[in-house]
Amino acid sequence: MKPITVSLQRSTVALLLAATFGGLLSGCAPIMVGAAVGTGIVASDRRSSGAQVEDEAIELKAANRIHDHFGTRVRVNVTSYNRRVLLSGEVPNEADRQRVQQVVAGVDNVRSVVNELALLDSPSLSERTSDVVLSGRVKAGLIDHKDLSALAFKVVTERGTVYLMGRVTKREADLATEVARTTSGAKAVVRVFDYISEDELKRLQPEPARDTPAKPLN
Repeated sequence: MKPITVSLQRSTVALLLAATFGGLLSGCAPIMVGAAVGTGIVASDRRSSGAQVEDEAIELKAANRIHDHFGTRVRVNVTSYNRRVLLSGEVPNEADRQRVQQVVAGVDNVRSVVNELALLDSPSLSERTSDVVLSGRVKAGLIDHKDLSALAFKVVTERGTVYLMGRVTKREADLATEVARTTSGAKAVVRVFDYISEDELKRLQPEPARDTPAKPLN
């Protein structure tokens, strides 16, 4: 990985962290959409452009429906990757936990729902800030790893548990899990991956640029 690429990616992470901190300090909404540090650039994403648009629509529709049903009684983070939805956050009871899942499963184009909602009180500002910092550390670790493409992953953190999403090979999943597991502050790592083969990965990777032969001078 070229140093200038790492520098640019680190800048992106820093800007996203700053924006997230700003949101936390100004008062966090009870329903959050795609709260992952370092979302991939469209051109480098392993999802099709159609899947990316669908994921954004799923997150918005799901958040709106949850708000309509529950108001501010729950704190739900909705993250969709390749039409697979991760629900994280807190709800007051098991009935609400199951009902949130049913509401989200009914959104158009949702392929499956991973329900990681906890029956706990909402975290404090300091706890949410710690989660933001931890997501940034994990993302930076993925950027630094020479055998991983950080843009292939979504990172979501709740109460010290790191959730990893993406379309990756088993090899990449194991490497990314080790990065997250060994990151300071991580209590646990949960993998929410769509697995692809190494051959499919090669097909998804952009072809190297070809040098244009110089034209002879007249």
